[in-house]
Amino acid sequence: MIGAFTAADVTAQNDDLRATAPEAGPARKIEIGKAESFELDNGLKVIVVENHKVPRISYQLFIDRDQIVEGEKAGYVSMAGDLLSTGTTTKEKSEIDEAVDFVGGSLNTNSRGGFASSLTKHTDVVLGLFAEVILNPSFPMEEFDKLKTQTISGLQANKEDPNAIASNVRSALVYGHDHPYGEMMTEITVENITMEDCKEYYNTYFKPNAAYMVVVGDIKAHEAKKKVQEYFGDWEKGDVPTHEYAFPETAEEIEVDFVNKTGAVQSVINITHAITLTPGDEDVIPSRVMNTILGSGFSGRLFKNLREDKAYTYGAYSSLGSDELVASFNASASVRNEVTDSAITEFLYELNHLRDSAVTPMELELAKNYIAGSFARSLESPQTVASFALSTARYDLPEDYYSTYLKRLEAVDAEAVQAMAQKYIMPNEARIIVVGNEDEVADKLGQFAASGEVNFYDIYGKPVAPPEDAGDVSAEDVINAYLDARGGREALEGVKSLKQVMKASIMGQELEMSVYKMAPGKLSIVQSVGGQTMSKQVYNGETGYMEQMGQRQDLEGEDLENMAGEADVFPELNYLSDGYTAEVGGVEDVNGEKCYKLTVTDPAESKSTEFYSVDSGLKVREIESQEVNGQAMTITNDFSDYKEVNGVLMPHTLKITGAMPMPLEFEVTEVDVNGKFDPAVFN
Repeated sequence: MIGAFTAADVTAQNDDLRATAPEAGPARKIEIGKAESFELDNGLKVIVVENHKVPRISYQLFIDRDQIVEGEKAGYVSMAGDLLSTGTTTKEKSEIDEAVDFVGGSLNTNSRGGFASSLTKHTDVVLGLFAEVILNPSFPMEEFDKLKTQTISGLQANKEDPNAIASNVRSALVYGHDHPYGEMMTEITVENITMEDCKEYYNTYFKPNAAYMVVVGDIKAHEAKKKVQEYFGDWEKGDVPTHEYAFPETAEEIEVDFVNKTGAVQSVINITHAITLTPGDEDVIPSRVMNTILGSGFSGRLFKNLREDKAYTYGAYSSLGSDELVASFNASASVRNEVTDSAITEFLYELNHLRDSAVTPMELELAKNYIAGSFARSLESPQTVASFALSTARYDLPEDYYSTYLKRLEAVDAEAVQAMAQKYIMPNEARIIVVGNEDEVADKLGQFAASGEVNFYDIYGKPVAPPEDAGDVSAEDVINAYLDARGGREALEGVKSLKQVMKASIMGQELEMSVYKMAPGKLSIVQSVGGQTMSKQVYNGETGYMEQMGQRQDLEGEDLENMAGEADVFPELNYLSDGYTAEVGGVEDVNGEKCYKLTVTDPAESKSTEFYSVDSGLKVREIESQEVNGQAMTITNDFSDYKEVNGVLMPHTLKITGAMPMPLEFEVTEVDVNGKFDPAVFN
């Protein structure tokens, strides 16, 4: 029929439509809610955003101070902020929490001030408490000690988290250890903090003339002024020190910085460098469009390449922000060990491609539409309006900066995007920071460095020497030295039964683990909390099961083989026998002790990486990688405090990291070598 469309015509037309970005309409006019501002006599600057739709009011206090270098006491600033709400000169923490909860409010503090909110009718209750914790904190010592313990526990867990390690090392290398953004909290710096440090920070920086109070909600501006004056008007002003910092030294050429995480099955990659981009700069909006196209989400080039096309990772992203001191660009992903070098190749391709070629009209419009939509949705929250007002005041932005945001966004074109990429993405001056398994990854990375060499760092971003060669030492030498150190092969082979009881503290409760072993190859592990059995693992030499909270699962296949291997009283006695392989991987430092690294593969093809002291011969660490519910998990066991029991050296302290959010440190309370116990534990 003349004039009729064929299927091919329709397909061709649809392809044309997909290749052509829709024509943009005019930028929408933005009506941003009005914020009123005033200043108290003591210098406290107040911003009020009225919103009478919901009978609720929030108060945010923001201390507008310069960044601070905390040095050997890194962590005291944040600790001081957390302590403010733990007690006042008239109230204990429990009284404050109970009073806030009773009226359905919220209250928290931090090193920059704090936040409080409640229903309108309870404003005086919550605002009164907010003023009290800000103006009259008591800094209770018991809360200080508790906070210190919690902080150290979190840091211990982060020492085994590749993502936390990557974040810390990236900050240290990009900004420098002596820069506020580059220093990091460690167990040592937190131990160094005293209560006086926290009080000094508060007394030095918490001054009204260096602060903003942002009031949002169901209150008139004149009423807000009255309330803030009533509760914060007597706050005494004072001088606040200022600080200046030089721009961090940048890499002159591309370099590769590696942090070893033994046993890791993935590599965490960061390609990063510092940039100069301050809030309110004319480049902020076009650079955001550029980064959205590159790697802000599912539609980003990095995600499409490394996940959808190559299947190297679950996600690949990039970030580029503004900061009044120093900002940074970062592209990152966690990828499988075997594709680490391939993933870096694709990262560098995308970074250079964005610099060298114009983006497509479709990419440009999708990015601008995404940003515009996010911006518009954010305006539904009065907190956004308050945030805009605070930023306008802090950074001295034009009054119409946010009301003209969409207009300036719409003006961004492909040429501007490419200009931003060329200005703010500098792959030839970047650091490629990789946290991963040195044995499987490191020797493939030198090709990306201008020098051809890989720089090695520890988890704190401090340079370390590459792993040393073990020389002529063989796996047999290491294992025999270990058996001799424990009491000798004959003594270990003479142990036919072993019972160990150990205890650890978890969230204020006592966790007890009892381990029973009996030759040939029987095992029982029982874990209990508060006397109640939580889990069991049992292997009777032929069959086995696991039980968790009363739910039993019989083991088979690889799981059963692994438990059979664990059931040997001393598995190391078998390492030189058929079915096992052991290889020396060099000499590494473990907790300040030089150790031979041994990779052991058992008959079930399960691998473990073990570390044996060069001096004592004893095993100090064992690392195993497991997959639980599709997620890679690395379990680290540290052994120490060896003591002689019936002619055999037994470790009396066991630290397990990776099995739970926090490390577990067990103290052995009972060891029975060749003693008697009820064999029914293996039923």
